[in-house]
Amino acid sequence: MIHIRIVSTTDEPIYAQIARQIRTGIFNGDLPPGFPLPSIRQLAKDLQISAITTKRAYEELEREGFIDSMVGRGSFVSGENPELVREQRLHQMELRLEEAVKEAKALNVSCADLMEHIRLLYEEEEE
Repeated sequence: MIHIRIVSTTDEPIYAQIARQIRTGIFNGDLPPGFPLPSIRQLAKDLQISAITTKRAYEELEREGFIDSMVGRGSFVSGENPELVREQRLHQMELRLEEAVKEAKALNVSCADLMEHIRLLYEEEEE
């Protein structure tokens, strides 16, 4: 089951929100290879948005190799190379770390203190 939530209070375009949430589902393993996605029209109806918007999200995901679309059959999560998916996930992690570093600098948190926070969080997750 795919659950997409549109947030109207963000500057992120709706098609980008859809694509990001589907990517996240793929990265997390919630949407395994071969998983059928809702049709463009069905997703648009469910989200009460334009079919053009959902089409744009699906086109972006297909261009990036995350989904495969077949005329008359629908769109499915790609059986893409796991190494490519890992690289994409690493990229997403780097983007989030960049945000954390920016926030740390804004708060005058030293690199050593930031690393200590990360270490504690990392160890906490292992427990």
